[in-house]
Amino acid sequence: MQTKNIDPNAKTVRVTYVKSAIGYNVSQKRTVQALGLRRLGDTVEQVNNPAIRGMIDSIGHLVAVEVVE
Repeated sequence: MQTKNIDPNAKTVRVTYVKSAIGYNVSQKRTVQALGLRRLGDTVEQVNNPAIRGMIDSIGHLVAVEVVE
């Protein structure tokens, strides 16, 4: 999912790890870890800021994102 669909005014976003990073670049695996995701199905809530949105953009094919109200 691209961050274009995320409202920049939202306070937090919920990120769920839905696809394995096996076979992908090491930097993408480290981005998954940096977001606090460890296992498939893990969900974390992160503050919605440009750094987090950039991380989500780089691994958008591995995670599902939703805005938390």
